[in-house]
Amino acid sequence: MMSILHFSSAKTWRGGEQQIAYLYEELAKKAVKQWIFCLENSELASYCLRKNIPHYTYQKRFAVNPFVAIQLKGLCEELKVDLVHLHDAHSHTFGFISTFLGNKTPFILSRRVDFPVKDSWLSHRKYNHQSIKKILSVSNNVQQILAPAIIDKQKLQVVHSGIDINRFQYNNKGILGKEYSIPKTVKIIGNVAAIAPHKDYFTFVDTAEILLKTNQQLTFLIIGGDGGEEALIKSYIAEKELSEYFIFTGFRKDIPEILPELDIFLFTSKEEGLGTSVIDALACGVPVVATAAGGIPEIIQDGMNGFLAPVKHAIKLAEQVNYVLSNTAVQDRVIKKGKETALQFSKQRMAEKTYRIYEELTK
Repeated sequence: MMSILHFSSAKTWRGGEQQIAYLYEELAKKAVKQWIFCLENSELASYCLRKNIPHYTYQKRFAVNPFVAIQLKGLCEELKVDLVHLHDAHSHTFGFISTFLGNKTPFILSRRVDFPVKDSWLSHRKYNHQSIKKILSVSNNVQQILAPAIIDKQKLQVVHSGIDINRFQYNNKGILGKEYSIPKTVKIIGNVAAIAPHKDYFTFVDTAEILLKTNQQLTFLIIGGDGGEEALIKSYIAEKELSEYFIFTGFRKDIPEILPELDIFLFTSKEEGLGTSVIDALACGVPVVATAAGGIPEIIQDGMNGFLAPVKHAIKLAEQVNYVLSNTAVQDRVIKKGKETALQFSKQRMAEKTYRIYEELTK
């Protein structure tokens, strides 16, 4: 039986952690023995406890704690692991350190971010170390950005992130309207993303400002936890005297139930590995207007299943939102095509591609 140790260093729950959960769930249906190695008191550790998933935790304490690498090496030997799947940059670092301690277990690395590898000796060595057998990029765009730093291009492979299509089968329940007293005559435009720099909520606000100049029957929802810029975004909105039109919901666990209530999903990232929130919206039948950042154009075909604008181009984004809101035929078309697109990004497809790579490396 194939044995895999998934290694994540994240404390919070974002797209990468959801992909680990989906991957574990799908691989559990096959002849794969799995464990998860994650940060103590992290959201992923809590998830493992709730789901009775075999897991081990570590204490980070400081940035590069060698005892984590020692613990990783020990787990690989104790569990007789065939492969360690490193799911983020810090787990990659700890895995790299463990090789100097004698860890011979091969690694697979997932790359989810769309910026180049640092131009340093250490980064170059980490990414080209012989222990790294495959590097899985979540989009073609991520792979293209990563490729110049990788000597052996045969290690590179694209495995698009996936979603659980069955989670997104709800009708509009009116949850948001009731909870936030939003009149039925008001159109709801929202985004689901942590309030972090690369999500570029400043452009989201700028787009809203343009739209509100001609239509005040709009409410803008920012659905996500603080990723470091919540105070800045709230201040920016207040400066523009637009606070009455914005609602900050914080992190929510009922995304599949509330997404169908949005009239437009407005996604304004300036950097994006793939953008699974966009796929979620498509699956829910919500028209998408997004920036052409990172891997988003691999999901959205402009004018077919949604609309794309250049990064930071609030004027173009506002034009596209108005176009969709004022044209029911366009809404019907992009909703139909969007649902078809979402089926191409299922968690089953993601897991099957990953499983085949595992098989290739463990034969």
